Amino acid sequence: MGVKIIVDADACPVKNEITDAAVRFGVPVVMVASYDHRLEAREGVTIVQVDRSDQSVDLYIANRISAGDILVTQDFGLATIGLAKKAIALSNRGQTYTDRTIDFLLENRHESARQRRGGKYGKGPKPFTEQDRQSFLQTLTKVLARLQDNGTI
Repeated sequence: MGVKIIVDADACPVKNEITDAAVRFGVPVVMVASYDHRLEAREGVTIVQVDRSDQSVDLYIANRISAGDILVTQDFGLATIGLAKKAIALSNRGQTYTDRTIDFLLENRHESARQRRGGKYGKGPKPFTEQDRQSFLQTLTKVLARLQDNGTI
């Protein structure tokens, strides 16, 4: 099997954008979510539902992602696994995770968790915006176009 897009679909706000771009480039999509989330079948999309335990989606993806695949996730830990397996890892907001940036993101997450344990709470993540959606679509389209130009897809 060639390049595929694997999506951590539990809380992914850009599922439609992923599917639309994938269809344009002829790339299969695998959406992975727990049984708690209802996913609609679409052309070119394989839906995988796993049990609701804490890491089921991550474990499923980690065991099936391959070099050159595109991983879409908000989870820094899962992005790290994807990068280690030579996948392309993207956030739902269009950020490309790299070996250079993931360490900083993990360190930041660890520091925030430490502060929360100490009773200090921040504002939480910014609301997802239309600009975030457009940024994601632009990033995914660039990645797919690059892979197509390289003859990978």
